[in-house]
Amino acid sequence: MTDINKRIEQLVRPEIRALKAYGVADPGDLIKLDAMENPYPWPEDLKRAWADKLVQTDINRYPDPSAQQLRPGLRREMAVPDEAEILLGNGSDEIIQMIMLAMARPGAVVMSPVPGFVMYDMTARFVGMKHVGVPLRADDFALDLPAMLAAIEQHDPAVIFLAYPNNPTGNLFAREQMEAIIRAANGLVVIDEAYYAFASDSWMSRLAGYDNVVVMRTVSKLGLAGLRLGLLAGDGRWLQEFDKVRMPYNVNSLTQTGAEFALDNARFLHEQTAAIVSERQRVFDALSHMPDIQAWPSEANFILFRSRHAAGDAVHESLKQAGVLIKNLSHADPLLENCLRTTIGTPEENDVFLKAMAELS
Repeated sequence: MTDINKRIEQLVRPEIRALKAYGVADPGDLIKLDAMENPYPWPEDLKRAWADKLVQTDINRYPDPSAQQLRPGLRREMAVPDEAEILLGNGSDEIIQMIMLAMARPGAVVMSPVPGFVMYDMTARFVGMKHVGVPLRADDFALDLPAMLAAIEQHDPAVIFLAYPNNPTGNLFAREQMEAIIRAANGLVVIDEAYYAFASDSWMSRLAGYDNVVVMRTVSKLGLAGLRLGLLAGDGRWLQEFDKVRMPYNVNSLTQTGAEFALDNARFLHEQTAAIVSERQRVFDALSHMPDIQAWPSEANFILFRSRHAAGDAVHESLKQAGVLIKNLSHADPLLENCLRTTIGTPEENDVFLKAMAELS
């Protein structure tokens, strides 16, 4: 063993050494349907106006630490209640990290249903908390409420994350079951609405009814993934504690200026979202009619499906050979055996995906 390996073994926490870094596949020339991105570019006239706005940014200065110019547009777009405060992050990933850093008492537990967003588990490990995953129901990926309530009683989690809709399954959990979890929890419940733009329901307007609930969102799925901007809304007493672990100037000047411009011209983003929702139904209907495929309805901008006869690895590789990259979830969780997730792309991209899938069936 070399000296550097010895030093790493002695100095780096063993739970970090045991992890694998978050991997992002290189799509090369493939149609990219693996990352739940909005597939539509900006209109050319808006691109030019946006560029004109960006060149006015004084990048020799630090950004506004509280992003005051950006906040009104975010409140309007996200329909944040007047009585709620907001906290901004470099994507929702940073907000997840802030919440856990602030609550990482010795022995503290983070809980979430699984399969779910991988960063709940990974970030818990980063900050030294224990993550407890409670399996969803195998048939429809709904919450297993008795199991969740039993786990809450056993572990008394400091934080519970409920993704609404859930990633990677795409479904909205039953509201009455979520209310039961909120009532049972002594800790904070974070409702992660990353895919709110595509969903038929939201908890944002209900924030005032609960003193242990905050709502988290991102502009990434709205069509601004490259800006890396997340938002947490809730009681200011919670947010002021999380703000204490926020890194200074965490939302850069170009993100603030770019997001402010985009939200002032959000009509085109809403039109793109509507197009994605329409395509989502078309893709779901097509997958549902394939005899070897089980697809689940989605309230997000992706669809989870299972290959009944071919291995998920084989389907994933065949699609790559056909020029399409989607997400292979076959090994992500026992409930996801032979499951894959496709992002809803443009009609042309979806046609290529569906043609390749039909040839596999």
